[in-house]
Amino acid sequence: MSRGASTGRVHTYVPDTEQGAEIADFVRVLDEGGLGSSQGRPALVAANGERLDVPDAMFDVLRQVADALASGMGVSVTPLGARLTTQEAADYLGISRPTLVRILERGELPMDKPGRHRYVLLKDLVDYQERTRSQRRSSLEAMVADAEDVSLYAKTDRPAPPTR
Repeated sequence: MSRGASTGRVHTYVPDTEQGAEIADFVRVLDEGGLGSSQGRPALVAANGERLDVPDAMFDVLRQVADALASGMGVSVTPLGARLTTQEAADYLGISRPTLVRILERGELPMDKPGRHRYVLLKDLVDYQERTRSQRRSSLEAMVADAEDVSLYAKTDRPAPPTR
């Protein structure tokens, strides 16, 4: 596993092509839930044989990271308590910095401004992103329902595309 960019407490990991088979095997073991615990719970085993049960939250993190790496994607690990600059926050949301500043100034997203610089907690960004996705989804569903009511949109038997 090669390490990519590292800024502060943020680390980005990029899979090496030689490790693809090992990562795929790891994903398979995670999917089967067999990490070697006698109690049926996933566990890590140290070199000295000591077992450490993997908490459910950590197991979910391992699975997501392993899936991403097995797909050839890089993974960035950032603590949720991290304070981000406006540029970092805008990059996280996929918007421009001026747009983020307008969102902050309208009070839609909490910020900390100890001097002239604004900072945003990553936890607040995640909450904002989930909230706006939910609002967009509801608006789109309402628009589809309205279009169906006036026969502008014909519903099909095709399954809906997967959502993230």
